[in-house]
Amino acid sequence: MATKENDQIIKENNCETKMGLPYVLEAFKIVFKTGSISNKCYGELVVLGKVCHSALVKRTLEKSSIKDLNPLTIIVKSIQTWYNCLALIDSQSSSS
Repeated sequence: MATKENDQIIKENNCETKMGLPYVLEAFKIVFKTGSISNKCYGELVVLGKVCHSALVKRTLEKSSIKDLNPLTIIVKSIQTWYNCLALIDSQSSSS
């Protein structure tokens, strides 16, 4: 997907305003580097939504100046992060 399309998705869905910066940084750290993500951040990611999450990751990947990133690895980590988030949220809501 082209950057212009991602930018349009991000703008139309107000993606950049749905999640606080500390959580954006935390989520992107797990996708683009390594580390863990807090339960609060997972909750913020669900509010952000899958469309926004995907568009933001793809736009960052396309505009990134980090040359050693493997796009396929980043997309896979992004998808894994999203589904891990949903699984955690589901398990928390079913245990409540």
